Amino acid sequence: MPSDLGYALLGLLARRPSTGYELARRMQRPVGFFWTAGHSQVYPELARLEDDGLVEHDEVPGRGPLPTKRYRPTAAGLDALRTWVVADLAPQPVRDLEVLRLWSLWVVEPEAAAGLVERVRAGHAERLAAYEADLASLAGDPAALEPDSPAFASRLTLEGGRLTRRAALEWCDLMLAELRRPR
Repeated sequence: MPSDLGYALLGLLARRPSTGYELARRMQRPVGFFWTAGHSQVYPELARLEDDGLVEHDEVPGRGPLPTKRYRPTAAGLDALRTWVVADLAPQPVRDLEVLRLWSLWVVEPEAAAGLVERVRAGHAERLAAYEADLASLAGDPAALEPDSPAFASRLTLEGGRLTRRAALEWCDLMLAELRRPR
């Protein structure tokens, strides 16, 4: 059974065959919005997926003198991905360093706390802009409205990201108003 990273790679490969390098880049964006993995994690996971018969590869010309491997999911890999997508999901532990820091906001001076919240807010605004740019790239794509298309799932995931970033900005604005309230 693949790891969570293995399923992420299968999901990317189901969208289009890719080299390990391409997968590592695609793990940064769009997958990096909700799941992260380092470049060094991709290749060993691809080897495990291949050993398990879930992906296969063709050799294609590489950037240098040696060929490179372009991976694609096997029928078994697609079946594993389909099964995983609809399987029961246990509640996931939340590990959010940003929220953990904000939870202890009371131990610093209000000016320092406001500075932290402003930095947090800027990060959420930047992520919101990225979601909106990616959503704009899907505008007008009829596949983004078809439930059996990767563009459909991408659009809905980006919409969820946009909604959560807007809520985070609203929360930051509330915190800033509270921190700046006259005492």
